[in-house]
Amino acid sequence: MSIGTVHIVGAGLAGSEAAYFLAERDVKVTLHEMRPIKNTPAHQSDHFAELVCSNSLKSQAAHSAPGILKAEMGLAGSLILKTGMEVSVPAGEALAVDRELFSESITKKLSSHPNVTVLREELTKPPAEQVTLIATGPLSSNGITRWLGDATRADDLYFYDAIAPVIEASSIDWNHAFLANRYGKGDEEAYINCPMNEAEYNAFIDALASAEKVPPRGFEKEIFFQGCQPIEAIAATGRDTLRHGPMKPVGLTDPRTGQRPFAVIQLRAENRAKTAYNLVGFQTKLKMGEQTRIFRMIPALNKAEFLRLGSIHRNTYVCAPKVLHPDLSLRGQPRIYLAGQLAGVEGYLESAACGMLAAFFILQRLQKQAHRAPPANTALGALLRHVTGSDPKQYQPSNMHFGLFDQALFQGLEGLKKDELRRSIAIQALANFNLWWERFDAVNRR
Repeated sequence: MSIGTVHIVGAGLAGSEAAYFLAERDVKVTLHEMRPIKNTPAHQSDHFAELVCSNSLKSQAAHSAPGILKAEMGLAGSLILKTGMEVSVPAGEALAVDRELFSESITKKLSSHPNVTVLREELTKPPAEQVTLIATGPLSSNGITRWLGDATRADDLYFYDAIAPVIEASSIDWNHAFLANRYGKGDEEAYINCPMNEAEYNAFIDALASAEKVPPRGFEKEIFFQGCQPIEAIAATGRDTLRHGPMKPVGLTDPRTGQRPFAVIQLRAENRAKTAYNLVGFQTKLKMGEQTRIFRMIPALNKAEFLRLGSIHRNTYVCAPKVLHPDLSLRGQPRIYLAGQLAGVEGYLESAACGMLAAFFILQRLQKQAHRAPPANTALGALLRHVTGSDPKQYQPSNMHFGLFDQALFQGLEGLKKDELRRSIAIQALANFNLWWERFDAVNRR
């Protein structure tokens, strides 16, 4: 027997994760998705949980911050992680997926779930008098964005993000490319490396500096998230900045020379068939003709055929510490919850995690349980603490990283070197979450 009904607006990573979690616990879920009735500037299908910018769900290393988050989400039965493992493609220590299989699978699992009703429609405001999770993501429609602006009294509900290009595998020039993972870690065929010498790199930087970019609209401000800056914006901060970022050559040896290249562009498989590769970290707002011209200056891509060029789009999020309660419900409208990038987390994995957190708290509400969040000495708790407990004046979207963990909440870290410290945090965080999860699941599962 159902214990309640919840409306979820948006079937992206956060909405899909939340819908599945609640449906598995006898909650009737109505999932509202506007595509294909109304499309976004970046999505290419009407499938749920479509990955737009990248096909990576980040590191699987147990002692990495994303790895800790994955482990906790796995204990709670994450749909996103389970599906990601089913359709994974080689990516070294990262979990990368076949995008089409990933979104198709999640769409089928949710559409066929007996507790999920899917409505293909655009909502411009939440259903009246219903518990509702708004997870419309970074490409929220104008209607729901206006409602959010009115509800939160916010003037600026966006920042800018950019998408990396994808190329056809058969167009790569293997005379100027080699397979390798940094420092020989993981699958050596996970990345195709495109080296550049100093002269080639300098010519590339000069071309970026003079290239035409897509300008913002007159009524919009350019506000880029630090962790997802366009390469031309990174290059503008210093001539060698890209060599210390997306084009860093460390840990790689060019087999043609036996030496480390001056700079390297890495390509990662987009699908299991390895017929398409994305340029890792090469988000861009260059005009399309400029992208083709400049990226073909990379020797290995001199005849590259682009399956998708980079583009720029508006991302929408609220100042969560200012407008959300600790349970992710909206101040002044406690039946409305926000999750995903709309709440100010950055990244696919983090969006799914935020959707899972919202589902925890909605289930507690339906079960008439007191709000009890994962503690801050867990990955999920640390992410929640960033979203709802940061300084509102300094709030920015964030990925999951070790800086979100308060080391004072962990035991025995004094005097440990970086690797040992992170290993200890990982072990303790997972143990802490396991204790929390056992109690939560025992109380809230029927």
